[in-house]
Amino acid sequence: MTGTRADAERRARTSRARLLATLRVQYPDALAERGYRLLHPETGDHYTGDRRHLVATCRSVANFAAGALADGPDWCLDAAEHGLSFLEEAHGSDDGGYRLVVEADGTPVDRTRSAYGHAFALLAYARATAAGVDGAREGLAATHDLVDDRFRDEAGLLRSDCSPDWSELEPYRGQNANMHACEAYVAAYEATGEATYLDRARHIAETVTVDLATDTDGLLWEHYTTDWEHDFEYNADEPRHQFRPPGYQPGHHVEWAKFLALLDRYDAAVPNSLGQGGAGTDTGWYGRALDLFDAAVENGWAENGFVYTHRADGSPIVEDRYGWALAEGIGAAAALTERAVARGDAETAARLRDWHRRFLVCTDLFRGPAGVWYEKRLPSDADGDLVAPEPPGVEPDYHPASAAFESWRSARAEADDAS
Repeated sequence: MTGTRADAERRARTSRARLLATLRVQYPDALAERGYRLLHPETGDHYTGDRRHLVATCRSVANFAAGALADGPDWCLDAAEHGLSFLEEAHGSDDGGYRLVVEADGTPVDRTRSAYGHAFALLAYARATAAGVDGAREGLAATHDLVDDRFRDEAGLLRSDCSPDWSELEPYRGQNANMHACEAYVAAYEATGEATYLDRARHIAETVTVDLATDTDGLLWEHYTTDWEHDFEYNADEPRHQFRPPGYQPGHHVEWAKFLALLDRYDAAVPNSLGQGGAGTDTGWYGRALDLFDAAVENGWAENGFVYTHRADGSPIVEDRYGWALAEGIGAAAALTERAVARGDAETAARLRDWHRRFLVCTDLFRGPAGVWYEKRLPSDADGDLVAPEPPGVEPDYHPASAAFESWRSARAEADDAS
């Protein structure tokens, strides 16, 4: 056994342990009679009452299904099945869509047809399908058809949030919902091997990270008009907006880097019309992923996390450090390390492993006494004040769990390449 293989196997073991430890904090306290509850990082108390947010439900399903895929305890699969039933029975509506916020008994609180939320419904079904949950594959196909019918616009991307009658709430297009749709389609391909899902993921990735980025020197802008023109003034007066802030987000750059690394992984086996490796550029998905990762580090890394947003010149707008961005950096470094090893790019692999270690060191800065991550740290002093999430809440430690899951499977693949 070579040192490289031994190191990869060690990282796989420790990453799997992190994943299962993250899930163990959630189970069983986060399971209610119906659906899931979110836990406060300081106390571990339930802080959302009887309200259930679609994104939180779907993320929890994806989390526990990932635990099952990592050969975790039987309760991982049980918890995923529990959440998928609630998704269908409580969030589901008669026309096939999903309600954004409901009471535990299924009473609608917010009937918004969220593009972001439906992307996560697709992800929940994809992960549940891969984990072998009964009926999940049929739910995946039905949700894919729904997203195609109700959200896919003329550009082949997801349109914006809609009212209960499916009319758009505002003339807006956003990269964030599309990024998570790409994530869901990749997961759907992993679960089924169906090329249609990979095609959808490729198209979204190509459009957002290559075509649209030509007007912003390769950086990824967040907000667009209905014709997919950059809207540089959107929410300009709300720099701390939780979901749609102005400026460039380093966290989304590393998140996209992770997804492009996965596309590189699968396009190596499934060439498309864009050419082996995809992305329509000389460097392909791998090179574009490295560009985005390096841009995030250069413009946004601040030792104890990534700044929330910055201007085109790299100067910060909001310096708050969100936990999700750090977690996505961990997952991106892991996935890109695996691709570097597969390509024989030893120098880049070593650099990425170093970033993976540096990011991991910072995780203790975000984990609360209850074992759950805080939402963010404020850069008010050397350590930064910690901020907990507020209701209705959408984060059941999905990003830390995803980072551990990707680190686990990427390290396993790296060990196989080194054998």
